Amino acid sequence: MEQNDTLAGIGFGYRPRAAYACDPARSRGRLYPEAESPTRTAFQRDRDRIIHSTAFGVARALARALCCDEDLAEAIALVHDFGHPPFGHAGEDALDARLKAWGGFDHNAQSLRVVTGLERRYAEFDGLNLCWETLEGLVKHNGPLVDAAGRGLKGEVPQPVLDFNALFDLELGQFAGLEAQCAAIADDIAYDTHDIDDGIRSGLLSLEMLEEVGLPRRILAEVRARYPGLDPVRTEHELTRRQITLMVEDVIATARANLEALKPDSPEAIRAAGRPVVGFSPAMAGLEKELKAFLYAGLYRHPDVLAERAEAEEVVQDLFDAYFADPACMPEGWREVPEPGDGQVKARHVADFLAGMTDTYALKEHRRLFDRTPDLG
Repeated sequence: MEQNDTLAGIGFGYRPRAAYACDPARSRGRLYPEAESPTRTAFQRDRDRIIHSTAFGVARALARALCCDEDLAEAIALVHDFGHPPFGHAGEDALDARLKAWGGFDHNAQSLRVVTGLERRYAEFDGLNLCWETLEGLVKHNGPLVDAAGRGLKGEVPQPVLDFNALFDLELGQFAGLEAQCAAIADDIAYDTHDIDDGIRSGLLSLEMLEEVGLPRRILAEVRARYPGLDPVRTEHELTRRQITLMVEDVIATARANLEALKPDSPEAIRAAGRPVVGFSPAMAGLEKELKAFLYAGLYRHPDVLAERAEAEEVVQDLFDAYFADPACMPEGWREVPEPGDGQVKARHVADFLAGMTDTYALKEHRRLFDRTPDLG
């Protein structure tokens, strides 16, 4: 068997199993017969159908197909969200505004703070004491942070990242490993799909509007040709499911071609490649860019969305101001501020508390402290 065929077989999931293990190649099949997937075993396809709409499910699928470590890819995809405050990007912008005088707020830097210090579960150390590769993926999943001279490539590197890097060098000038790159593109795929779903559910988008955009138009044409008269709800599910599949298979094919050209013999070769190895083909990248532009104009900048976002920012900023003015407003365990006379330490302490909230808890706290709370349910 040629090397590429061997890699494809391993990536497909047909690896050695115990004699008593169920073998996907010998599955008794499905109630409704379907053609086999070109990149997944029957059991992998089942698992993906249950969780594939999540970024970590897509990350695992990509890592598996590229014969790298699925668990590491999933860990990076999961840890990426640790630093998101309530209300997502709206909450992040609100905290960034309040912390502007003290270095601002960055959710990746916050995730790093959580897993390297704020979590207090173990007797021997603060944080989760994660592996270098997981931390590298958390910090650099979107690419290098500094150039050869150490200057930030996308503005100043957040101070928490620089501080930790001084203790445990994450090689900020290099790309991350293949698993982190899988996690990064998986995040894009999942967001594109989730945003279509959210837009349709909210009534701000429609299938008819999506027919004006290249990738959804192509998929919807296929769905309607194969299933004439299919109801809108199932049509939308077919659209998002097929979109994930098309994007994932495009990334797999593109990454395999890049790996064949690069012929890396170690993770270090991936990091030193000077460019991403995992990504969309030029054609799919163009379609994805067009889709993002459509979602930005029709969904993210919609007046209703902007109004709700402004209210969410107000909730987070109100809470920050209240806690900063009187830390006793915070629950026990957070009321004692280390070095209370230091405004930066105090502000970061309040932000740490706020960043760990869910949307629901933030609204509950706002109702407790203020007379009027927006309905963001």
